[in-house]
Amino acid sequence: MCRHLVWLGEPVTLASLVLEAPWSLLRQAYAPRHQEHGVVNADGFGVGWFVSSRPEPVRYRRAQPVWGDASFASFAPTVSSGCVLAAVRDATPGFSASDESSAAPFLHGRWLFSHAGALADWPRARRELVHRTLDVPEAAAAVDSALLFGVAAAAWRAGASLGEGLAECVQAAEAVGGGRLCLLAADGDRVAATTGGDSLFLRESPTGVLLASEPLDEDPCWRRLPAGQLVEGGPDGLDVIALPT
Repeated sequence: MCRHLVWLGEPVTLASLVLEAPWSLLRQAYAPRHQEHGVVNADGFGVGWFVSSRPEPVRYRRAQPVWGDASFASFAPTVSSGCVLAAVRDATPGFSASDESSAAPFLHGRWLFSHAGALADWPRARRELVHRTLDVPEAAAAVDSALLFGVAAAAWRAGASLGEGLAECVQAAEAVGGGRLCLLAADGDRVAATTGGDSLFLRESPTGVLLASEPLDEDPCWRRLPAGQLVEGGPDGLDVIALPT
């Protein structure tokens, strides 16, 4: 399993989300409170963020635990963005790739993607879905999350909205065995998510919206979303509806 988050709103530092909050991703990497599968998230991490000078996001990924990267700890307080997607990874047994290509966020064009969970039958999914991902280079990484990203990115390239692409990804995965499918995506203007297989919490405030595997603090505004939901929206708020079947 993994822990991940996405922020959309007023610019905040990377450090405020990943390192400094009382229950930041750094702390969730070694002491998660709500993780239902796995114990620690020490098999890599990544952060993607948008800047005004380019349409594509910037990305930083490593195969090492987030607490062991002094370079990230040095620059993260100096970088701010209004749209950030970050994740810490717990590699699922049987998915052996250990290099940074297996760490979220995955990136194609302006889209960032993360998956907390696992496919129930990755070999079958790879056989039956790989043809949908051939135009998405990062879908070839040796991890089930990359395959799911390829399906979603192909839908986005074909004109689907951010949420529609995630819903199509979930439907495709369910057709080949299903699994735990908690997905996040961002394109700089909007964010989207699906729930299922582990926790996802939402906090909406006057400064923006934050979706995260676990609350980053004790703010009473956090609410846990039920399984089987599709979330999509912008800085003014999110819509939460049942996933299409």
